[in-house]
Amino acid sequence: MKSNISNVFSPSKIGTLSLKNRLALAPMTRVSANEDGTVGPLMKDYYQSFVDGGFALVVTEGIYTDKLYSQCYKFQPGLSDEVQMNSWKEVTGAVHENDGVIIAQLMHAGALSQYNKYTKGNAAPSEIQPLGEEMGIYYGEGEYSVPKAMSQKDINEVIYGFANAARLAKCAGFDGVEIHGANGYLLDQFLTVYTNDRSDEYGGVLANRMKIYKDIVEAVREAVGRDFVVGIRFSQSKVNDIEYKWPEQDEGAKYIFQSVLACGVDYIHTTEHIAKGSAFEGGLSLAALAKKYATLPVIANGGIRGDSDANYLVESGQADIVSLGKIALANPDWPDAVKSGRPLQDFDFEMFNPLADLKTAKQFMRT
Repeated sequence: MKSNISNVFSPSKIGTLSLKNRLALAPMTRVSANEDGTVGPLMKDYYQSFVDGGFALVVTEGIYTDKLYSQCYKFQPGLSDEVQMNSWKEVTGAVHENDGVIIAQLMHAGALSQYNKYTKGNAAPSEIQPLGEEMGIYYGEGEYSVPKAMSQKDINEVIYGFANAARLAKCAGFDGVEIHGANGYLLDQFLTVYTNDRSDEYGGVLANRMKIYKDIVEAVREAVGRDFVVGIRFSQSKVNDIEYKWPEQDEGAKYIFQSVLACGVDYIHTTEHIAKGSAFEGGLSLAALAKKYATLPVIANGGIRGDSDANYLVESGQADIVSLGKIALANPDWPDAVKSGRPLQDFDFEMFNPLADLKTAKQFMRT
């Protein structure tokens, strides 16, 4: 397909937010905060660089939501108290200086926590050891530990943590929040059949496995009001299982996307290995399924490198916005470079060696 960059550079809207184009920075773990969860010294310039390079929207890395079981990684930022909240104001202010929009991704690690400065042990839907091993690029080592199964009290604290973090995000100057329901973290652990063997209202059939999503969206919406943007992210694959597919397939996607629509989210962010690929054999992409069943703005992520990939997703109606990850790390000015016809720099995996942090990446980023 011949590229026509006018599609991805046309204006767009999410809820009450107006975007100058349809290009977003995807959330990526950077393990560069301070030990106390406040914003680290490199983070302001990092996020500002993408807005300066032409991205209309920035979605932050996953931010932990409470001082119980939510933290996933060492040097991960938080939004669990006033001190952490205030530290984000320099980031949101820098993004807004150049008319950018910034959304905080709120995340609970569940069974995939590799580090927690507040609590010993992990908590998850069920007492099941995760597949795979912890990620060394985020200070992990060895097998994941076996989590405890969450009680109703634990689940209530998770829901409160998301709502409180969303309230703090609004106070910090963020333009919205994105609930991280993807990639194998806590919410996705409830949705995934082999990590959830509960027999209560949060386990079993799909409607029960989706209950925590609905509870969190409703609590967040109550905490921030109708005019503050609330989005949610979904994937099938996980950081520790790239092959997983929703067993209910198309009908499951229909239920999932219509459920969060009914709860009042403003957009859905899908991420797959290849954004335009079929979610289920011979069918629509996950982004296109979200668009079909939720009729909301959809952000698509996965395997997008050049403008032809981005434009195809928008022109074909699969997505309203595309989010770029690793290629954006190599090219923080991706929108400006594409618009002016400048060549793009290839992503180099040395940006993640020995750690996927900002200090390592800085020497590779084109500015």
